[in-house]
Amino acid sequence: ANDVVVQGSRLEKGSSEWEKPYVLADTPDLPDCNPVLFIDGKDRLRLVWIAVIAAGWENSLLRTKFSEDYLNPGPPVWNWQDVIILKPGEEFPKIIKKRFDEFDWDRGWAEYAPEYEVMIEEAAKDPRKRQTGWMPRIQPTTLPSGRILLPLYSDGFNVSLCAISDDGGDTWRASGPMVGMGPIQPTICRRKDGTLVAWMRDSGDMPPRVMESTSSDDGETWTAAVDTDIPNPGSSLTSLVLDSGEWVLVHNDTEEGRRSLSCKMSDDEGKTWKWERHLEKHPVNTFAYPNMIQTKDGLIHVSYSYKEEGKGASIKHVAINKDWVKQGD
Repeated sequence: ANDVVVQGSRLEKGSSEWEKPYVLADTPDLPDCNPVLFIDGKDRLRLVWIAVIAAGWENSLLRTKFSEDYLNPGPPVWNWQDVIILKPGEEFPKIIKKRFDEFDWDRGWAEYAPEYEVMIEEAAKDPRKRQTGWMPRIQPTTLPSGRILLPLYSDGFNVSLCAISDDGGDTWRASGPMVGMGPIQPTICRRKDGTLVAWMRDSGDMPPRVMESTSSDDGETWTAAVDTDIPNPGSSLTSLVLDSGEWVLVHNDTEEGRRSLSCKMSDDEGKTWKWERHLEKHPVNTFAYPNMIQTKDGLIHVSYSYKEEGKGASIKHVAINKDWVKQGD
C-alpha cells in the first residue's frame, strides 16, 4: 500500500519502555519498506530502505539517508538523503551463467531448472533491469579494512549480492552475484582467515535449507550458493560474530511454518552449532524476520516480527547473553 512508511523508536539505556514511534522515511505516494539502520564508517546513523515503484519488488529503488545528530530523543536530524544506483556490469550475466553451469541438475528441479536458468541469464543481460530491484534486509558487515558490505537481494533475479563501500558509506558499488536456486536475504560473517560466509533464505527447490555462499576476496566475488544441513522454511535469518569470537545464528528451525525461532551458537566459526536455545516456540503464533546486534555490555539484542493468533502483528525485542544460549531449552 502506498501509505506504508518506515517508522522508528528508541529504547533508552536502563529503560523498559520504548518511545512513541515516529516516521523515519516516507516517499510520497510510494510504499517504503525493508529498512536497515546502522552506524556507518564515519560514525553517522545511516538508514537504507526501498521505495517500491509500480507495486513490484523488482522495480524497487534503493534509498539512503544519514544523520550526524541522532543521540537525542525523537527522530534523528537528517543531513542528507539520496538514491543508491548499483550498476552490475557486463560480467554479471556471465557470472550467473558460470555459476548455473556448476550445478548438478539431477535433482527435484531438473525439469524446470533449465528454463529458470535461461530466464535469469537473459534478464541479467539487460542493464536497466540490473540497476533496480536490489533490496536490503540484514545489517551490513564491516571488515577490518573499513569496507562495508551491505547484503542485498533481488526478487526479479532471485539472486543476492553486496553493495560495497570503501569510503565509510558515501558511495556504493555492486559485488558479484550469489547465484543458486533462490538464495535471497544474505547475512554475512567473517572468519579469522578472512573468508566471508553468507547464509541465505531458501526460496528455491527442495529440501528447504539455509543456503551458503563464501568469498575469499573481501566480498568482491562469491561461490555458487548451496544447501547446508540447517532447516529453513523459506524465511529470513540473521547471524552475528560476538566480540568473544562465537558465532550466533537466529532462524526458523523448521521445514515448514514460522512457529519456532531458534538461537544457535558456534565456537568453530559456523562449521557446527554446539549450543541451541529457542527464543520462541508455539503451535499457532508465528515469529519471523529476526535481526541482531551486540552492545558494548555484551548483550545480544534480537528483534523480530511477533504475531499472536487473533491479534495484530507486532515487533518483539529481547536481550540475551551467550550464557543464556548455552543453557539450552
